[in-house]
Amino acid sequence: MSGRPVMRGGITLAAIAAICTAMVALTFRLTEERIIANEQAWLERSLEPALSGLFYDSGVTESKIVVPPPHELPGSEAAIIYRVYAEDSPVAALFVVTARNGYAGPIRVLIGVDVAGTVTGVHVLEHRETPGLGDRVETAKSDWVVQFDGRSLVDPEMPGWAIKRDGGQFDQLTGASVTPRAIINAIRDTLVYFESQGEGIFAIPVATESDEGGNE
Repeated sequence: MSGRPVMRGGITLAAIAAICTAMVALTFRLTEERIIANEQAWLERSLEPALSGLFYDSGVTESKIVVPPPHELPGSEAAIIYRVYAEDSPVAALFVVTARNGYAGPIRVLIGVDVAGTVTGVHVLEHRETPGLGDRVETAKSDWVVQFDGRSLVDPEMPGWAIKRDGGQFDQLTGASVTPRAIINAIRDTLVYFESQGEGIFAIPVATESDEGGNE
C-alpha cells in the first residue's frame, strides 16, 4: 500500500516534466525566427558605420565569405569579408579581422574599404584594452578611429601608416600607444591585402570559403 502514493507522485512529476519540456520546445520554435531576425538586424547595424557616405542597395550581410587561416590578413583567426553592392556592382568590402599585439590582447576590428582602396570606416568590435586609456578606440568613447576615413595606401604612403611618435601621420591616444599601433597596422595590412586581392574578393561566389581570399 505504501508504494502506491510514491508511484503516483513519480507519475505526476514525470507528467509535469513532460509538459514543461513541451512548453520549452514550443516557446523555442515560436521565438527562434524572431531571435534570428534580431541577431541579423544587430549585425547589420554593427557593420553600417564602416560604410559611411556610400550608396549601396544590397543587404550588408548578404554576401559573406570566410577566409580561414593561414591568410595574409591581420590575425591568426578566420577573417570574415562582407561584400556590398549597388545594382550588382561592387561598392565595398567589410573586413572583420584581428589586430595583433593589443596592449591586453587581440583586438577584433571592422574595416571598410571601397572599390578604389579607400577606407570607408573603422569600428572596433571587441577588445580587452585598459578602461580610460586604450578603450578610447571605441567610437562611443572617442572619435579616434574617424581619422582613418578616406585614407588609403597613397594617403599616406606606407611610411606614414604609424603614429606620429613613430614618424607616421596618425594621432595616438593620450597615455596609450600600443593599442593605436596594433589597429593602425591592421588597417594598413588590410589595405595591402585588398590592393592585391580586390578583384578576386568580389569574384568569389557567395557563401564559399577561400584560404587566400581569391588567390590563385
